[in-house]
Amino acid sequence: MVFETNLETAAESAETLPSAEEALDEHDEIPLTELFSDEFLTEYTDFDTFDGMVAASPSPATSADELELVPGDEWNTFVAETTDFEDEREMLFAVRDYWVASQLGL
Repeated sequence: MVFETNLETAAESAETLPSAEEALDEHDEIPLTELFSDEFLTEYTDFDTFDGMVAASPSPATSADELELVPGDEWNTFVAETTDFEDEREMLFAVRDYWVASQLGL
């Protein structure tokens, strides 16, 4: 995995952390464009925005809202070719850790 972090170790060394409720309510949904921040995309992909990444994929999708239009196998190949990740799964775990770390100020 390209983005390596140990959230537990980082959290232990932090002086203060928000409560889970402050970071995210259990019913909150995280928009894809927030999860896949411009900072994450710029650092780990060939794109500046997630909308731009989806629009450049081999599909009729023009934005993140249309991601479901991208066939899974084509998306995995596209991710492998245009990011630092081997496939969608690796990218999803990395963006999860990146987002959590950013929400916790780590």
